[in-house]
Amino acid sequence: MSPPADLKEVVDSEIRHILSRNADEHQAALELRDAVLRWRRDGAFIAVPLFRVNTDPTGLHPVGSYENWCPSESFASVYSYLCLNRGNLSVLVHPLTREEMGPSFPLDLTTLRVLADEIPLQCPSLSYSSDAPILSLEDRRKIGVNIERILKGEKEAAKAPSD
Repeated sequence: MSPPADLKEVVDSEIRHILSRNADEHQAALELRDAVLRWRRDGAFIAVPLFRVNTDPTGLHPVGSYENWCPSESFASVYSYLCLNRGNLSVLVHPLTREEMGPSFPLDLTTLRVLADEIPLQCPSLSYSSDAPILSLEDRRKIGVNIERILKGEKEAAKAPSD
């Protein structure tokens, strides 16, 4: 499953480490990373995948991985995008500390529906409650160009594809 290639689709659908265990997952992780870089460039959200991609266990990560950084203002959008487009990859989200949110538990996914065309609202009566302005696609593209300009000198930040 390839990540979507349409800015509107990403914006409308609204981390840290992407983990891979074998060559196929490594390739899928690189494709997802390139997609995140394109969406950053196009202004869908701010996310900075680091240029380094580990093919083997590194540090506390038991398998190959790469790191994404995003500011809190973009976290929900980046997290949602990765959840919807990760395919068979695992995404490890944690703060830059030793703290965790408790031990992992196996989940019973049989109680959840398969990804649907329309995501139901949890609390429809609340609707959309943010005071943040809704950005046009053109505004988002301008933001993306500015972010790329700012990150141009950052040696740790991966560069967005030029396509």
